[in-house]
Amino acid sequence: MSTLKFSKTHEWAKIDNNTAVIGITDYAQKSLGDIVFIELSKVKDKVKQAAQFGTIESTKAASELYSPLSGEVLEVNKDLINNPQWVNESPLEKGWMIKIKIENSSELNSLMDEAAYKDFVAKEAH
Repeated sequence: MSTLKFSKTHEWAKIDNNTAVIGITDYAQKSLGDIVFIELSKVKDKVKQAAQFGTIESTKAASELYSPLSGEVLEVNKDLINNPQWVNESPLEKGWMIKIKIENSSELNSLMDEAAYKDFVAKEAH
């Protein structure tokens, strides 16, 4: 059973035991507009919670991607490099970015569940 968690910088983490699949939220991709380029960390890179793991560019702007959790990159969605539009089309499925081995599960406590994230976005939108 996987659990979805969210960061205040609009990344999501799908938690499954001690691994997390990471991407950006639907709200984030809508705010960015059409995604045209993505640069991501490499396999075996170490990522730290709230530290940059990549860059995403849209027709509007370039933005940093911040890891919601610390860990080692196990897998990178290489297909995304040639198909950045997948982030717009399917941010929670085909648009995933990296998979990490979670280093510190206590960091999960600083992330929001789906209900809390929806409230956060609603407040941010006003």
